[in-house]
Amino acid sequence: MRGATVPVLHAVANAGADIIELGIPFSDPIADGTTIQHSSHVALKNGATVSGVLSAVKEFRRSSEIPVVLMGYVNPILRFGIEQFAQKAREAGVDGLIVPDLPPEEAGELMQASKENGLSNVFMIAPTTGDERVRLIDEASTDFSYCVSLTGVTGARTSLDNGTLDAFLARVRAAAKKPIVVGFGISTREHVQQVWRMADGAVVGSALINRMADAKTPEDAARNAGAFLTSLRPANGR
Repeated sequence: MRGATVPVLHAVANAGADIIELGIPFSDPIADGTTIQHSSHVALKNGATVSGVLSAVKEFRRSSEIPVVLMGYVNPILRFGIEQFAQKAREAGVDGLIVPDLPPEEAGELMQASKENGLSNVFMIAPTTGDERVRLIDEASTDFSYCVSLTGVTGARTSLDNGTLDAFLARVRAAAKKPIVVGFGISTREHVQQVWRMADGAVVGSALINRMADAKTPEDAARNAGAFLTSLRPANGR
């Protein structure tokens, strides 16, 4: 809904998020499931733009220092202009970028522009990624890499495959030097605790959007987002 982005960012920050991932709506989000596909469709229908997302970050940044990482696909960035996008992102207070359809081998121009503007680049590691490529992605990522918990698209799930996921993360740990976070399918406190045993962070997206889906006002969306995020964090923190 219109006007909800900044209140939700503040609610998520106040609920204890260490880093906030903010999506740039795109018409063809190939890495995302039905929840984020629908949210992107609604956002675009309501007039969302790259400039609008950057403006929301700039407004949020006036009163919060929580790191913000933009997650977006390469087409809107190319349309905006890579150098201009990186500069405007820095000016807005963005800290990093995730571009899931831009592999490290093709990301040289974006990586250079990011470096010039102090932006972190986060690349993705899939369960099917071989050890040599894990090392390549680990080297290309500025501060940490993003491990995809499953072969598929985003979306809240009732369970994570414990044995397969643990083996995957153990393999990444052995090959990578930088911290790793895990996303795709994480939707409960139990999922977060499971991921925290092996990784440095858990990413929750679709489940959070689902909790805001029935909100009637920006204030309701923010309240629902904050309450859900709070419910994910164990009582004793981490």
